[in-house]
Amino acid sequence: MRLLARVGSPHAVAAAVTAITALYLLLVVLGNTTDYGTNRAFVEHVFAMDTTFNSPNVMWRAITSPTLVTIAYLLIIAWEAVTAVVLVVGVVAWVKVLFGRGDAEGARRWTTAGLVMQLLLFGGGFIVIGGEWFQMWQSKTWNGLQPALQNFTVAGISLVLVWVVGRERG
Repeated sequence: MRLLARVGSPHAVAAAVTAITALYLLLVVLGNTTDYGTNRAFVEHVFAMDTTFNSPNVMWRAITSPTLVTIAYLLIIAWEAVTAVVLVVGVVAWVKVLFGRGDAEGARRWTTAGLVMQLLLFGGGFIVIGGEWFQMWQSKTWNGLQPALQNFTVAGISLVLVWVVGRERG
């Protein structure tokens, strides 16, 4: 019965959503490093705006420098990796809470930091900068707005769950 109480607790929900997002980001980092060329090409085409409507009113925003594209892509991978590590720390902290050896507030803070980092990457980086600044929404080939929105939504819902369902009453 004690195990059921732990597994069915609000803290278990927080641990589960944190674990899912941490695992997802670890796999994203793995994919971006093992399939470096494909994913770098994505960043390159978005920055170059070469599959957009080519309006002269916005094409001045395009970045075609291979060096700048590589730097941006490496920064994206680094951000994803740090986010994954922060979320893994959050998972460990939640597991400790589930077994009565940890602090829920500390676990919540680690998870919050990781989820906010995920929101910044997918919302700020991909939706705002990629989608609007570089007009990614216009591309039929190099449009990552749907996956970015999915990631932003998952992180947002997870953040709400971590802060709402796991609050201790007292």
